[in-house]
Amino acid sequence: MNKELDRLSRDELLELIEIYAKEWLAVDGLWFQAVEKKRGMDEAMEHDKEMWAQFTVIEANRIKKFLGLPDHPGLEGLEAALKLRLYSNINQQEYIREDNKLVFKTLDCRVQTARSRKGMEWHPCKPVGEIEYSGFARTIDDRISCRCISCYPEITDSSCGCIWEFSLNQL
Repeated sequence: MNKELDRLSRDELLELIEIYAKEWLAVDGLWFQAVEKKRGMDEAMEHDKEMWAQFTVIEANRIKKFLGLPDHPGLEGLEAALKLRLYSNINQQEYIREDNKLVFKTLDCRVQTARSRKGMEWHPCKPVGEIEYSGFARTIDDRISCRCISCYPEITDSSCGCIWEFSLNQL
């Protein structure tokens, strides 16, 4: 462990977590944009899907272990895990419980905001999101399924970045 962290206050550590999350997102965006520029959006998306299929499982397993979640923590466990994802530190998000469902909204997405600011077309994240969110949810609890309610390029609710619905299915 980096001993320099011992000297930081709680507020400084929280600020550093936000910095690290922004740096992680910058690396993710920069490699994507490099492939997009050289090979086009379709090839960049294929690589992005492959990366997220692997990364989302790694991230979910580490958070699940950190939280000490059991094999089947249900939607409560999923919500707790979603709140600790790297980008939960930098995106505004909302969680809504409805019976046997959890609705997850990204209210303000840094990726789309950055692309818009740079004059770039929006990132067509739905295909990647389907892999990412369903893989994350299944890793937390294999009984949870995921469906997209709204995500670019299929926006059904323009009040936010994207909306995902998680359902607990009995095996």
